[in-house]
Amino acid sequence: MRVLAIDTALGACSACIWQAGDAEPLTAESLPMERGHAEALLPLIDRVVAQVEGGFESLDRVAVTVGPGSYTGLRVGISAARGIGLAAGIPVVGVATLSAFLAPLMVKERRGLFTAALDAKHGHIYIQAIAPGGRTIIPPSLMTYRDAVRVLGSGPLLISGSAAAALAAEARMQGVEAHVTDMPQAPDIAWVARLGAIADPNQALPKPLYLRDPDAKPQDGARIARQ
Repeated sequence: MRVLAIDTALGACSACIWQAGDAEPLTAESLPMERGHAEALLPLIDRVVAQVEGGFESLDRVAVTVGPGSYTGLRVGISAARGIGLAAGIPVVGVATLSAFLAPLMVKERRGLFTAALDAKHGHIYIQAIAPGGRTIIPPSLMTYRDAVRVLGSGPLLISGSAAAALAAEARMQGVEAHVTDMPQAPDIAWVARLGAIADPNQALPKPLYLRDPDAKPQDGARIARQ
């Protein structure tokens, strides 16, 4: 299976093509950015696809990060993935951003609670935690740092993500052993591809996973009454 993976959920615009069974992607490109995904994504995908024999026709599946992440970034990536899937006649699957952070932690032989933590602003984090053996401790959630540590328990915690250092500090304040493994601003695009390759297209739908309501909301009191 050959997978085109796309990520625009957080602080990067990334794409790769990964062949099932290979250790590394056939081709990949990632541009660090907080804004501008809409303008950068399609040219980036064209460059990536142009480097493999057969181009778009050689693809078997498209995988795209579905969140949590920025509203604009998620819409850009998911729209592009759906368009490519429709044009190529291939399945499109969604990969949760937090799962893409957790996957590289879980393949290493280390003891602890695998935890992905992303800065959600306003004193909150997006978090997911899985125990050795695959048992879910915290599903993808929006929580305060303190509440997250209370649910995580006694540790030790192995934490990755943009909020890893802050969560580890809070955990230590509460007497919980915590280790920061990495603090990337965006998931490894190769892991998005790997997770996309094993996802069930009937279950892993390319739909946004926001976890929080938008900051901008309609002002009901300022609406003009209909005649």
